[in-house]
Amino acid sequence: MATEVSPHRTDLPNHSIQSLDQFPSPLSRHFSPRAELDQLTASQKETILNEEESRLIFVADPSHTLVNARFDIAGNSIRTAKYSLLTFLPRNLFEQFHRVAYVYFLGIAILNQLPQLAVFGRGASIFPLAVVLLVTAVKDAYEDIRRHRSDRTENHRLASVFANGQFVSKKWKEIEVGDVVKVSADSSLPADMVLLSTSDPSGVAYVQTVNLDGESNLKTRYAKRETVIAAGETERLIGAVIRCEKPNRNIYGFQAHLEIDESRVSLGPSNIVLRCCELKNTEWAIGVVVYAGNETKAMLNNSGAPSKRSRLETHMNRETVYLSAILIVLCSFVSLFAGIWLAMHRDDLDLAQFFHKKDYNVGGEANYNYSVLGVQVFFTFLMSVIIFQIMIPISLYISMELVRLGQAYFMAGDNNLCDETPNSRFQCKALNINEDLGQIKYVFSDKTGTMTQNKMEFRYVSINGVDYRSPVKRVEGSDLFFMPKLPVETDPKLLRDIMGDIEHRERIKDFFLALACCNTIVPLLFDDETSNTKLVDYQGESPDEQALVSAAAAYGFVLVERTSGHIVIDVLEERQSYNVLGLHEFDSDRKRMSVIIGCPDKSVKLFVKGADSSMFTVLDKTLNLDVTHLTETHLQNYSNVGLRTLVIGMRDLTSEEFEEWQSAYERASTALLGRGTQLRAIASKMESDLVLLGATGIEDKLQQGVPEAIEKLRQAGIKVWVLTGDKQETAISIGFSCRLLTGEMNQIVINANSRDSCRKSLADAVALSEKMMRNSGEQQALIIDGNSLVYVLETELEEQLFKVATRCDVVLCCRVAPLQKAGIVALIKNRTDDMTLAIGDGANDVSMIQMADVGIGISGQEGRQAVMASDFAMAQFRFLVPLLLVHGHWNYQRMAYMILYNFYRNAVYVFVLFWYVLYTAFTLTNAINEWSAVLYSVVYTAVPTIVVAILDKDLSRSTLMNHPQLYGSGQREEKYNITLFIEFMLDSLWQSLVIFFLPYLAYRHTDVDWSGLGDLWILGIVILVNLNLAIDVVRWNWVTHAAIWGSIAATWICVIVIDSIWMLPGFWAIYHMMATWRFWFCLLGAIIVGLIPHFVGKAFLEHTMPSDIQIAREVEKFNNPTGTTSMPRVLGESVTTDIEVQMIQQQLQQSQS
Repeated sequence: MATEVSPHRTDLPNHSIQSLDQFPSPLSRHFSPRAELDQLTASQKETILNEEESRLIFVADPSHTLVNARFDIAGNSIRTAKYSLLTFLPRNLFEQFHRVAYVYFLGIAILNQLPQLAVFGRGASIFPLAVVLLVTAVKDAYEDIRRHRSDRTENHRLASVFANGQFVSKKWKEIEVGDVVKVSADSSLPADMVLLSTSDPSGVAYVQTVNLDGESNLKTRYAKRETVIAAGETERLIGAVIRCEKPNRNIYGFQAHLEIDESRVSLGPSNIVLRCCELKNTEWAIGVVVYAGNETKAMLNNSGAPSKRSRLETHMNRETVYLSAILIVLCSFVSLFAGIWLAMHRDDLDLAQFFHKKDYNVGGEANYNYSVLGVQVFFTFLMSVIIFQIMIPISLYISMELVRLGQAYFMAGDNNLCDETPNSRFQCKALNINEDLGQIKYVFSDKTGTMTQNKMEFRYVSINGVDYRSPVKRVEGSDLFFMPKLPVETDPKLLRDIMGDIEHRERIKDFFLALACCNTIVPLLFDDETSNTKLVDYQGESPDEQALVSAAAAYGFVLVERTSGHIVIDVLEERQSYNVLGLHEFDSDRKRMSVIIGCPDKSVKLFVKGADSSMFTVLDKTLNLDVTHLTETHLQNYSNVGLRTLVIGMRDLTSEEFEEWQSAYERASTALLGRGTQLRAIASKMESDLVLLGATGIEDKLQQGVPEAIEKLRQAGIKVWVLTGDKQETAISIGFSCRLLTGEMNQIVINANSRDSCRKSLADAVALSEKMMRNSGEQQALIIDGNSLVYVLETELEEQLFKVATRCDVVLCCRVAPLQKAGIVALIKNRTDDMTLAIGDGANDVSMIQMADVGIGISGQEGRQAVMASDFAMAQFRFLVPLLLVHGHWNYQRMAYMILYNFYRNAVYVFVLFWYVLYTAFTLTNAINEWSAVLYSVVYTAVPTIVVAILDKDLSRSTLMNHPQLYGSGQREEKYNITLFIEFMLDSLWQSLVIFFLPYLAYRHTDVDWSGLGDLWILGIVILVNLNLAIDVVRWNWVTHAAIWGSIAATWICVIVIDSIWMLPGFWAIYHMMATWRFWFCLLGAIIVGLIPHFVGKAFLEHTMPSDIQIAREVEKFNNPTGTTSMPRVLGESVTTDIEVQMIQQQLQQSQS
């Protein structure tokens, strides 16, 4: 157990009894600690069950429930599908046209339908947009069909429902709120139900919530004593009424009360079982449906993670604005000069549209007496927009979706991103931010379960001031009749002290009784096939509790049975039964958990465990001060070696104290207003004047490869910040173990207890960090606790914290709450343009994961809440290195190039059309066949760029892993910036000039018409842009060859087929063109001349000013000590020189060996 006791507990009830000799009646747990971690609920607010805000449910009478409902009550039929046959078309189109670009192209297509503006055929103008919409619609329809099938399967499952005096089979979709349902062992629950009775006489049921939150450990749920019935007595429950809160998304909280037999019984989270859970180790359970269908907590939480947009896509919008400006300039130029030309030839335009002066419809020649020049200029502008519309690449959006899908496929199939454990495959849950993985600057990481294994091992223990850290031995099966399934190492001295006749033997017994009693663990017994012992498998949500209970079992205090009112403990091979009189769950305010136990000797004891910071404040200061000081010293030592610590205390209760507590507890548990606050106050009052029993130290070992992973990330220029709930000493120790902290680092520690002290500490830290940066440039580490962050976040002190934190190489935040984790991420995200990544494994990491630009969930021991809220999911922290350094690098490089290439290839085409317009008196006639114009961005050039963006690799995996500095390319945005955009546009301008004017000059005095020249131009454009792509391809494979050369061949075939259709303009033109030498000369010449600047510029830059990536590629390619570059080379960027030196030194070592 850590000093910060993680709020991961099974929902067990608190209990109260009338006397110590009878079983207690379960009372609802006062509140759920994990509710505060759910940002979507007001976890700290009390629910008032008044008539306006509650639901009234009549048990076994759904019709009466529906009639008396103040609000609509959902049926149990679920629907996760988005569309129906009637709504698919309008709704899907509505969703797709949320993209402004689609609205733009729709407007262009509509304009082209007008006779005055028609440039293309009406069908041809709609074709590109229709293809994009169709592809997206087919994808959405396929996904929705799968959802429909899943819904149909779920809704048609059968359940046993009480009707007409017996249980009958009903489909799940026919179940209603108020129905009494019987569930058998290993069956799923059809709805959210209040538990009424179970096969266990005490009303206990065990459920598995793996389908709800991913946690595989069994949870205990209880039926109230007033509703526990035998299997055939269901009629007794008819007439009972439940008043509960309205449906909400908090799966860890529930507030209601039951009115039965003229008595009111409170209900809490331990009395409700939720849809998607499975009944385990219980023959049957009966419950009444309180929430059904889409109102169940499982369905209300089925909304998924918030949508995020990638940084590249945001920048792409900027370049799209620039392209729009270019488009407006071109259209304005054409329309302006068209107006000038028309004005100059006014007298020659008798028959021109909108300008003819002669009216030949009236029997003779008559003048219209007007000349609407302005209208023609306006129409020319609109027609120019239609002609040049491809400047904004419509196919880019669908191409990006396909590329991201392909990248996600290869990431999910990468064996380097998974381990041998089942269900550990990498998951890509947010396809739209793959490329962001290549630009991360800050990593915010949880510690427990993310960097550590979250598999706790009991190591050290301090009891009554004695530190037991002697050499250990592993528990053998022959030593005990009951043996914990979790291996435990024991201290021989402690084993002797338990059995020996020494003064503090009773303290040792009370200590281990506290470990065995004060928990929510469910014991499961199994026979050991290799010995006569029985294995005890302790099921619980908290690995800390499992380790503590297993340790108690190893020392002879074995928890072997738990029911709603008592537990059975095998104390040194003597079975004893203890009544559970009351239980106060852990909460983040008290940071303690306590249980009231009725012992076999009729005494009543309160056992408490919790964080040292909260436990030492509630100890009896008059008792055993020496023991307290020794225990504090032991705790400090445990923390220094990275152990999670916990303090144990107790006190004996008199009958008067117990009766006073019982009375207050019963009043608070049935209160309609402020129930949680009252119960917390009662717990705090009871947990006082404790006797210190001892403390524990539990080891949470680092995951494999964590130190190496952090070192790689730091070499890549990524700052790693650790945000943990552990105490400062533990976090610092783990920081050194994982190489986050080093001995050479200067530590800046901020621990403040007030706003003024926090302000002073921050001011000193700012001055100190600035001085160290100015004087020595030494590495710095900032260590700050959650108490200080209370006075910093969302105040004017945030700016000072930002200054200090960004100057430090490492930031370690201790004792932080979930929302403080999100606040730290926001501190960087809102003040810089750096990309942030958050990684965690528990529910307390969800807010941080959703706040960061990229969120990664670890599928660990704390359930799957983090995974469900994340953008990507994986099994181990170490997989973050290949994910970022390899796949992130590849994704960013390829996506950046694809976007720029799409801008370039469409600009080449538009500029060719623009040059042609200048020689047609600005009439906007199109030399290129309209079907070739339509197919250009959809067929002729789309496939190669998609294939290259999925498969091309600028560097190998081994090079990227061995040289993390190469990751800096994405952080510096070297592959996508305004300079590269301008270069691509200039390249497109040059190539368009060559492609247009070389054939124009060659054919200007021949009888070749526009159709022939149009075929030559479209072939030249397609071949040129594909060869331009081929020059930039790094790694060729047969798919890349097929895509590039196949696209060129496909273009040629399409042009021939189009010119072979006699109904289309330009019939047989391509055959006439190919029959002359001039055609082949122009085609070859345009390609060569057009590619010269790109080829020469690329060769010149790579030889004289190579980037880090180019240097690495040369060493990788030639695999010799000197490669093709001189050594050393001073480039102004020290990183480049360092990488080159490092790589060449490695090559020299390999050649010498």
